[in-house]
Amino acid sequence: MSTTTKTIELKTSIPGPKAEALLERRANNVPVGVSNNVPSFAAKGNGAILEDVDGNVYIDLAGAIGTQNTGHCPPKVVEALTEQIQKYLHPGFNVMMYEPYIELAEKLNEITPGSHAKKTFFLNSGAEAVENAVKIARKYTGRKAILSFDRAFHGRTLLAMSLTSKVKPYKFGFGPFAPDTYKVRYPYYYRAPFGVSQEELDANLLHQLEDFFKSEVPAEEIAAIIMEPVQGEGGFIVPSKTFVQGVKRICEQNGILFIADEIQTGFGRTGKMFAIEHFDVVPDLMTMSKSIAAGLPLSAVTGRAEIMDAAAPGEIGGTYGGSPLGCVAGLKVIETIEEDQLLDRANVIGEKIISRFNSLKETYDVIGDVRGLGAMCAVELVKDPQTKEPDKDLTNKLVAECQKQGVIVLSAGLYGNVLRFLSPLVITDEQLDEALDTIESIFKKLV
Repeated sequence: MSTTTKTIELKTSIPGPKAEALLERRANNVPVGVSNNVPSFAAKGNGAILEDVDGNVYIDLAGAIGTQNTGHCPPKVVEALTEQIQKYLHPGFNVMMYEPYIELAEKLNEITPGSHAKKTFFLNSGAEAVENAVKIARKYTGRKAILSFDRAFHGRTLLAMSLTSKVKPYKFGFGPFAPDTYKVRYPYYYRAPFGVSQEELDANLLHQLEDFFKSEVPAEEIAAIIMEPVQGEGGFIVPSKTFVQGVKRICEQNGILFIADEIQTGFGRTGKMFAIEHFDVVPDLMTMSKSIAAGLPLSAVTGRAEIMDAAAPGEIGGTYGGSPLGCVAGLKVIETIEEDQLLDRANVIGEKIISRFNSLKETYDVIGDVRGLGAMCAVELVKDPQTKEPDKDLTNKLVAECQKQGVIVLSAGLYGNVLRFLSPLVITDEQLDEALDTIESIFKKLV
């Protein structure tokens, strides 16, 4: 890429002097348990570009962990928020209702999978959506047990943390956990036993799920199975259509509800509005958040109307759930995705990332696996391509060096050895190429 069109502009080392001063204040006032990836502070954001307080410019391939699918400060959202602020901020839907809440509920009922009657209500965070989806499933079925999958991430509140699989940093020292939560196995084709095909692994895992009803908890006591259609924190692991449809079939045969957790995968990330659409499965309940409102605190639970109506008045909801600002932002996010054809754009972004790293894989045997769905892409790094021993140290060095050179990228995975890409879907070809060129140069330097 020519220097005349270069985006990245690091004016000083990271962190710069202004960031250093803020870091000291942060250390004195904010708990160490709140993690941070980039040792600097944002001053401006536009599209796929962030500028920090010291004037350093970054290409953002993290998107606030998948929250910025429509980019930083999307114009339609900013305009709608500016207009809404002049009207009212928060009368509280539980006290006096407001139209944007109804409008966004109608829109989500329309665009989520399935032609059946649906209903939607709103909360503040992904973890809240998960907790409330579980409450509704238990209320509707009269059952208590909830199944999630190994490597799953569903949040940090008590029940959501109980459904989450990774111990450190999410669960260590925070027990005891919520009862009647259990883990079953999710496919990981790259790390399947040697000689075991994808088809064989799928069949084996589905058989294990059915055996779980005999050995651990009877199906008659299980209210729901919650699944990320693509595992997020677990390493961007994509299951097969056979596996997902098999889980749904087992649910249907046993009166178990299927909850699709679309908190990280939703709103165009995978090249469809919702990732579950790739698998031709219609969930009973869906949880959504992150990119639903361009970064404003908002989450949703959408589901079959008869299931959603199981809870009596006052049993679900919350003071700030479905704030007017969040709802008007959500409406404009969906409008932006549709009008700007960001689903198609997600597939183009994904193809570029996958193609670049598959090419690099031929040169660098530390690249063990390249995978993804749409613009939800990942690169798994290993010490040895035969043993597939995870290389967390190299992953951390790459992430840190990327930041120093103006590209924000995150790690993920049970072993911390996965580079994950969650760029805004509005990233330009030039910005993406520049970011990938930078990462490639860092591979040449470190590997």
